[in-house]
Amino acid sequence: MVDVKISVEFPSVAYREGPAKIVALAKAIESIGFDDLAVFDHVIMGYPTGTRRAPIYPPQMPILEALVTLGFAAAVTERVSLSTEVLVLPQRQAVLVAKQVSTLDTLSGGRMRLGVGVGWQRAEYEALGEDFARRGRQMDEAIALLRACWADERIEHRGERFRAEAIAMEPKPPNGARLPVWIGGYSAAAFRRAGEVGDGWMGSLIGDDTATRAAIAEIRRHAEAAGRDPQAVGLQAMLAPPPRDPEGKTFYQDHDRVVRRAEELRALGFDWVALNATAIFQAGARSVNAIIDQLSQLHGRLRAAIA
Repeated sequence: MVDVKISVEFPSVAYREGPAKIVALAKAIESIGFDDLAVFDHVIMGYPTGTRRAPIYPPQMPILEALVTLGFAAAVTERVSLSTEVLVLPQRQAVLVAKQVSTLDTLSGGRMRLGVGVGWQRAEYEALGEDFARRGRQMDEAIALLRACWADERIEHRGERFRAEAIAMEPKPPNGARLPVWIGGYSAAAFRRAGEVGDGWMGSLIGDDTATRAAIAEIRRHAEAAGRDPQAVGLQAMLAPPPRDPEGKTFYQDHDRVVRRAEELRALGFDWVALNATAIFQAGARSVNAIIDQLSQLHGRLRAAIA
């Protein structure tokens, strides 16, 4: 079996202990030996209203901006790759995202891995001036525009949402158009995108193993239909239920269970797994030092089991 790479989704809650602890945690993720430091994305959380249900997460949930946080982490690390897990791409201006990610890749020495998804929160789209109903079409257009900005000397794009006529963007990222773009989501459209244009699939909200096998098969079917190597599309899964689920709040208390799940995911074909450090916090590691201790313990056991 292939060795599995291990990502850590960075906990925004760490900001409460100050910038120095953010630095300490980023450095620790690298020095412990993890492969990747990931940051999740939300700009705002909406309150429930008379016409809007409560969001998945509490409105007051602390969330650091993803690309700014990765820039901060890039400055204090040297080896670990840097990723979004996932950036809600259609609610952002695509040319600006291309520049931001290109800059991160340039200044980090080619360490960026961009995970993107369409999101689920209408209020967030409205606050950012984008159309929630058109997010799928805008996602497809944005991915193509990103790669044009990273590769083409002269960029020409006329789409439904974005227009770029006779422009240039420099510097190009070290990875150019090969800068990895991974697709998040658990829908037919996400499977299509992952297979047709993605370098990988970030399946954070994977279902039971039967449904997961079907999802992987669908991704590979789309890759083959697009003339791509189905086995070249990477697969990543979160090693815990989302923190909002009751099970997610206790999952990391049992390291044996975490390791078993990692072994199960490798058997399903995943070549990446992600540790959710926010869930580690919720499971009882209530400080940055405690999170670092838990990450260190888990890293040793996971490397022995799956890598």
